[in-house]
Amino acid sequence: MNITGTIDRPLTNDPTKQAPMKPSTSEPAGSAIPDFTTTDANDSRQNRTREMQLIPEALARAHMRDRLQEAEQERQAIHVATARRMQRRAERASMRARRALAMAVMQ
Repeated sequence: MNITGTIDRPLTNDPTKQAPMKPSTSEPAGSAIPDFTTTDANDSRQNRTREMQLIPEALARAHMRDRLQEAEQERQAIHVATARRMQRRAERASMRARRALAMAVMQ
């Protein structure tokens, strides 16, 4: 049984084994629009592909920027906590010195 394929369902997927397209007799040769080009479509597709490939890199950069910002905030918080702890320690030392001076004056 000899079954011919259609455009949607070719007999074979191998292009070398498919029948070549015959020019239509209803249209004159060279009747295609000459200024129709697909380079813009290909370029935009290529750009989109490039952008799609760069999305993980942009996400990684944003993630690293967030992590660096969190680390900087944590460093500042540690610095503030250390400064407060040292201030309390200095205040306690100052109070001890005042008490010692008052005790020395009282005697």
